[in-house]
Amino acid sequence: MDAGLAALLGAAVGSVATLGAAIVSGRTQTRAQNDQWRRQHRRDAYASYLSALHDRDIAMDAVLDTLRPDEPELLDVDEKIRRFIALAREVHRAADVVILEGPVSLVKVTERVADASSGLSEVMRRMADNARAGDVTRKAEDVTLAAERERILYQEVRAFRLAARAVIGNAA
Repeated sequence: MDAGLAALLGAAVGSVATLGAAIVSGRTQTRAQNDQWRRQHRRDAYASYLSALHDRDIAMDAVLDTLRPDEPELLDVDEKIRRFIALAREVHRAADVVILEGPVSLVKVTERVADASSGLSEVMRRMADNARAGDVTRKAEDVTLAAERERILYQEVRAFRLAARAVIGNAA
């Protein structure tokens, strides 16, 4: 084989190898960028959900604190309940994004948080209804039940945080 043809063939093989490496590298970089974008998008959704939960839980605590006296100020109770309801809607909106963006494992944890929230909300609603009716017969029982449901909700939110960290790669 003559030297010119050998050099041309060597250059062609080198070019094909370089092109192949560039394609593989480009695909790897694209995949890494897409994975980073997905993690960031999920992290933002999970942070928004946790923030909405936090704000709603502070509002729920305010409602429960207002309901603790034997004769609560009903206008104050109603005002705090309206705030709680508005913030609960924000939690539902944020949860929808988590459900859309997250894997099934995180959706299940989000559903457990919603169930725990619902359980505590039921107690709060009953306490408000009883306060409006002037009925204090179940007050001590409801205050104890509310504290237990708050503990359960806290545990479920904690489980959500841990699951979210695992999904976005911060499980360390």
